[in-house]
Formats: sequence, C-alpha cells, structure tokens
Amino acid sequence: MHSLKLKKPLAFFDLETTGTNICNDRIVEICIAKAMPNGEVNVKTWRLNPTIPISAESSTIHGIYDEDVKGAPTFKELARPIMQFFEGADLAGFNIIRFDVPMLVEEFLRVELDFKLENRRMVDAQRIFHLMEPRSLTAAYRFYCNKELINAHSAEADTLATFEVLCAQVERYEGKVMKDDKGKEYVPIHNDVTKLHELTADRMVDLAGRWVYNGNGEVIVNFGKHKDRPLAEVLQKEPAFYDWVMKGEFPLDTKRKLTEMKLKNFRR
Repeated sequence: MHSLKLKKPLAFFDLETTGTNICNDRIVEICIAKAMPNGEVNVKTWRLNPTIPISAESSTIHGIYDEDVKGAPTFKELARPIMQFFEGADLAGFNIIRFDVPMLVEEFLRVELDFKLENRRMVDAQRIFHLMEPRSLTAAYRFYCNKELINAHSAEADTLATFEVLCAQVERYEGKVMKDDKGKEYVPIHNDVTKLHELTADRMVDLAGRWVYNGNGEVIVNFGKHKDRPLAEVLQKEPAFYDWVMKGEFPLDTKRKLTEMKLKNFRR
C-alpha cells in the first residue's frame, strides 16, 4: 500500500544499462513498480540480453555481467509485455527525465514501437530532492555546521565556510561503513587528503572533465559523439579529432592533456 493520491496509475521504473550513451547503449534490466489509485503496488522486473557487451564500468556499478544475461530474452522479445505494463500510467523515477525515459523510448523505437509521452505526466524524484535539499555551500554550511552563511559569495566567507564544512564532514562520516551496489562493505571517508582526493577528483584527467578514467583505468572521452570511447582509440582511428579539439573553444588545460595523451599513444 502507498499514501500517494492518484487518479491514474503511476509507474515508478529504473533501468540498468550497458552504459550511459542514449543512442548506442542498451537496457539489461528494467523494474517497474506500478502504484495504483486504490493503494496497491504491482512490481515486475525483467532482465534482458542487450545483444552488445556491457561496459566494465557499468558492470562494476550494477553487478550485471555479460554471462548473466547471455540466455535472457532481448528487449525486442519483451517489448510488448513491457509496454502493456506501462499502459495507462504516468511515469516516475530518479533522474528519469534526463536518462531513463530517453533510453526507454529509444529502445522502443528500435523495435518500431512508439512509446507515447504526450498524455503521461512525469515525476522525477531527483529534481524534487535537489529543489528541497539544495546542494549549495549555504545549504551545506547550514546542514553540517548549523550556522547561517553571512556574506555568501564573498571569497573570504565562502573559503572559511568550506573549510568548516569539510572538517565537519570528516568528523561526521569518518569510519562510517557503506555498501556498494554488490553489497560489499567499504569506508569512503578517511581523515586523509589522498583518500579524499581519490573519492572526489581521481577520475578526472583534465580540469574540465573532458577526459576521464573509466573503471579499467583507461582515459576515455567524456562528451559528444565519442563519449565513453577510449581516447587512444579515437585518436588512432580519427586523427582529425585532435585538430578539431585544438582549434576549438576548449580550455588550454584540456588541449594540453590531449596533446600529452596523443604523444603517449604515439610513443607506443
């Protein structure tokens, strides 16, 4: 049972995928919890064979590997039952507007089914979360330090407030045990700058985040049509990409790191 006041069903859903590229990646698991106006909740989960490899980085996050889905039905085989379960329902989820809905619609279009959104309302819990619990320095200062930030956006006030917030975060969370997506316990917060760096900034190669490390330690492209592809592969197969970046409106640091990666790849 639930406490939402509904005039029509509200289908909460979440996707696990081979990656984050809406155009090229595929769904490997979908769960739909259909909340009914009478208070009932009907839940269905399907695991799917995406017909393409699951990226190592995605498998690390959701714990689903290629061998886990090799015998599962494809999206094409289950598209109609999935669409039928969504029938007559509005949509809800966490970050669904930017990711899950576009990914789902794309999958339906590939099998020539039109998943219409015109008459569906969409509720994104992430947007409500960010609205009601702002992720600003003022909000963090209030939450962690129980103080109001005076003269916000002045350099000195913001600097000293950030100093207090980090101290409070370390004090609050140091030694706290968390569980990853596989249920394995780990401790993310340590009173150690190296550990904090690894937690907050270690994936970045350049300061703008155009090049980042994936789960295998490879440098990958983090934007545009080559997003999630290894940078070395892009430079090798499409040499013009380097010139395009170097002539484009990218930060000098991004260009510098790209040149370093190119020279490193060339030396090999």
